[in-house]
Amino acid sequence: MDKSIGSKAILVLEDGSSFTGKAIGKIGTTTGEICFNTGMTGYQEVFTDPSYFGQIIVTTSNHIGNYGVKNEEVESDDIRINGLVCKKFSQVYSRNLADSSLNDFFIDKNLVGIAEVDTREIVRSIRSKGAMNCIISSETMDVEELKGKLSQAPSMDGLELATKVSSTEAYFFGDPNASKKVAVLDLGVKKNILRLLADRGCDITVVPATTPAADVLAMKPDGVFLSNGPGDPEPCDYAIDSIREILGTPTPVFGICLGHQLLGLASGARTMKMKFGHHGANHPVQNLANGRVYITSQNHGFAIDEDELPDSLEVTHRSLFDQTIQGIRLKGHPAFSFQGHPEASPGPHDIIDLFDQFIELMEAA
Repeated sequence: MDKSIGSKAILVLEDGSSFTGKAIGKIGTTTGEICFNTGMTGYQEVFTDPSYFGQIIVTTSNHIGNYGVKNEEVESDDIRINGLVCKKFSQVYSRNLADSSLNDFFIDKNLVGIAEVDTREIVRSIRSKGAMNCIISSETMDVEELKGKLSQAPSMDGLELATKVSSTEAYFFGDPNASKKVAVLDLGVKKNILRLLADRGCDITVVPATTPAADVLAMKPDGVFLSNGPGDPEPCDYAIDSIREILGTPTPVFGICLGHQLLGLASGARTMKMKFGHHGANHPVQNLANGRVYITSQNHGFAIDEDELPDSLEVTHRSLFDQTIQGIRLKGHPAFSFQGHPEASPGPHDIIDLFDQFIELMEAA
């Protein structure tokens, strides 16, 4: 067992409250916006999801780490969260297929965390007061010193982060002889999105977030996919401008998460910062066309603003938690998007057929 386990650590929230617990992962100090994830499993996929970049996660599931880490079960090439807060952290894991413990994984990736704190009280605070920054430290227990460091942390509102997690060069994925060519604008793309597109017969070119529309269209793609990603969508002018230009062509477009918000912005909508966002794998969403309810995976702190929705956009899906917009369709153009994560990594798989809809749009075009 690593000797960092059991060392003292402290969590300080922006509202001044503090929680003392035990250190996990690397001994150090980290800051970020705190949010809670309600998923019961799939912690490795969550921790490597680029959409969480800049955030510290509180897990509502009581035990974390009990099935270890498997090298293949990642959604990007690195841990993307800024830190972890949990109730019970297990150094012992039971899965024979695991490659290492979660704590060893954290140490290897330089992640700072804290366990043995009252996560229910922390979540209640976030729900009542809203999203806020926090700091975790296993280096010092001086609350006033940590408050000073926390005051220097940037607010997520207005923060552009997609370019921090995007690829810096284009790369290929899937079968180069596939019948359909898809350009993926990488705003922080999850690997399972690429797998699902490849499974549906797509030759995929993943391009950096700042790639101009002219370069994307020069590839003559059958469709353009706008990926998930972190941060505030409104500062992403480079992507909004490119998407707007792509929408001026008959090329089908499909967006997820940040890509959904950017499609809305490129179509004349506005976005808003949510009180505490949606993070978890148990969120009910309704398809407004047929009334069907899906249980979905979610990870976002911003949403398309209902009050400034242009007539060119039709709302296709709504959250049954708070009625926020979950899906849109651009009238008169083969473009649509979904706020949640239909690639279901971690699950559920209820709404995975959105990928089939994208394939159908490309075939029709």
